[in-house]
Amino acid sequence: MNKLMIVESPHKSKTIGAFLGSDFKVVSSKGHIMDLATSGKFGLGVDVDGDFKATYIPIKGKKKLISDLKKDVKSASIVYLATDPDREGEAISWHLKEALNIKEDDYVRVTFNEITKNVVLNAIDNPRKIDDELVKSQETRRILDRIIGFRLSKLMQSKTGGKSAGRVQSVALKLIVDREREILAFVPEEYWTITAIFNDFEADLEKYQDKKIKIKSEEEANDILNKLNNAFKIVSVEEKESKRSSKPVFKTTTMQQLASSKLNFPPAKTMRIAQKLYEGVSLGGESVGLITYMRTDSDRVSPEFVSETKKYIETNFGKEYVGSIKVSKKKENVQDAHEGIRPTSINRTPESVKKYLDGDEYKLYNLIYKRALASIMASSRLNNTIVLLDNNDYLFKATGSVLTFDGYLKVYAEFEDQKDTILPDLKKYQSNVIVSNEIKKDQHFTKPEPRYTESSLIKEMESLGIGRPSTYAPIITTLKEREYVKLEDKKFFPTEIGIETTDKLQEFFKDIINVKYTANMENELDLIAEDKLNHIKVLKEFYNDFEPLVETAFSKMEKKEAKETGEICPECGNPLVIRRGKYGEFTACSNYPECKYIKKKEKVIVKVCKCPKCEGDIIERKTKRGKIFYGCSNYPKCDFASWDKPTGEICPECNSLLVEKKDKVVCMNCDYQK
Repeated sequence: MNKLMIVESPHKSKTIGAFLGSDFKVVSSKGHIMDLATSGKFGLGVDVDGDFKATYIPIKGKKKLISDLKKDVKSASIVYLATDPDREGEAISWHLKEALNIKEDDYVRVTFNEITKNVVLNAIDNPRKIDDELVKSQETRRILDRIIGFRLSKLMQSKTGGKSAGRVQSVALKLIVDREREILAFVPEEYWTITAIFNDFEADLEKYQDKKIKIKSEEEANDILNKLNNAFKIVSVEEKESKRSSKPVFKTTTMQQLASSKLNFPPAKTMRIAQKLYEGVSLGGESVGLITYMRTDSDRVSPEFVSETKKYIETNFGKEYVGSIKVSKKKENVQDAHEGIRPTSINRTPESVKKYLDGDEYKLYNLIYKRALASIMASSRLNNTIVLLDNNDYLFKATGSVLTFDGYLKVYAEFEDQKDTILPDLKKYQSNVIVSNEIKKDQHFTKPEPRYTESSLIKEMESLGIGRPSTYAPIITTLKEREYVKLEDKKFFPTEIGIETTDKLQEFFKDIINVKYTANMENELDLIAEDKLNHIKVLKEFYNDFEPLVETAFSKMEKKEAKETGEICPECGNPLVIRRGKYGEFTACSNYPECKYIKKKEKVIVKVCKCPKCEGDIIERKTKRGKIFYGCSNYPKCDFASWDKPTGEICPECNSLLVEKKDKVVCMNCDYQK
């Protein structure tokens, strides 16, 4: 009889299948197979008036897959449920067990933090049963998100132009809206700085008569300048060595933040690439996972990896480059279920696997690899110099810094800012006096806190303890797709509908849609996972507080009037208004539902040039997925099509059209390039 292993991903099943013998069959559930039904009160799929029992049904399109998996289970001697090593993975294993009618004695649960042969085989040798408390924690989260999402989304759709609301999503939106209002309300304060310019360095005014000085106006700056001369007395020259330590290996949030700032990857893209690197890459015939599990809020690493990496560092860089592993202090609200994100082997260098990866996969793997390698390398050492200069009781300060030992920067310098600032040897000046070339004043204004970027929003959510590493990327994607925010110059700006949605939620749900409540809920979910809190009690207490607020909001929240377009409905004579739907704004009759008239959108035809094959025009078209291409207006009679934009010019060599391609103008049929 075959042994059956079930994982989530087809790609993962292929990688693991190559490790195991012929007595194993490895198949994929393709993610979740079950989800909450949309039956019952409010379509929640949960008995909110009873014991909060959840009703699960197969996810649309998964019935045949479930049927096939049942056949595999029947022919197996034992089933290994090998879904991801987190709460979501635990829940998927539990759904598989229930939906496939697997008996208690016929399955084991196995988890692994990396997909390499030794680790997978070791997991098989150390199985366990499904952790019911982890499942309860995940189910509680899912039910909370379903109740809040369904009830508030329906409220927003009926009363405002908003499309949805969510337990964490709406708190993240509130952070962006609050920051925008802080910026708009901010009143800049004027201040001035005074700088002495010397041949080889500059010094800034710090104190007057040993007290910190703040210059608030140009008059004050001029008054100080009038009291200064170009001769400065050297008060002290202090030199001391300092160290800069490397940072720990990545956890999900820090990986998303650095990939955003250094690689310009949106969080969703980072997670998609990391998933591929984790599940396995074909390295010349051998498929192997390149990194450990990428959804984690821990940055600890295994002793085996530390030992292997120290040997690698000593061999390749020298003994003086070997350091000690860096690990963050454990914070509250951190699960620490498994390791941080690191390469599965330090010997698989980025250069050695580059030819097997595409450009973006290589960039992310290179970042993850070098971060992990640097975390076990010695600190860099710097020689710091501080010079204090006196001018009529006004104290100026100059600082310099020179790298004397690169340490971990040997491999990580491209991701860190380290610039030498060299000061001259001021001890050589006789009488301890040095003369400036110029003393200048500069005007400045205080600035508000900056708008959130994708990176800084993730960092803020993590520090506040709201959401989980696996949820940040989907939350940001949802905010953008719902048009609650727009991203300009990598900064979040709330839209009018985003501000309106936040204000309405705060008017009626300020005690629930806030940072403190959401963070506390995360703590309660952790306690449920640790069997320290009853999940039914948590759900009942929440629902008893929440539902009365929803009922009040439905009855008292003012409905936003639809904006009239100035046109009249051709079917009933009532005004036409702008409404919002699943696919954006549309124009419809204000007398809905009595009148269901919807104005058809006029197609905007963008003409590019004349078609070279007929008398038609080349126009801009879109595929079903929204990708732009160029085709003839006489289609289907004329089949001309091009992904590249035609210029209208004719190739002098073959009489075909010239097209724009990667900032070049080339012929679409021959090698001619303009």
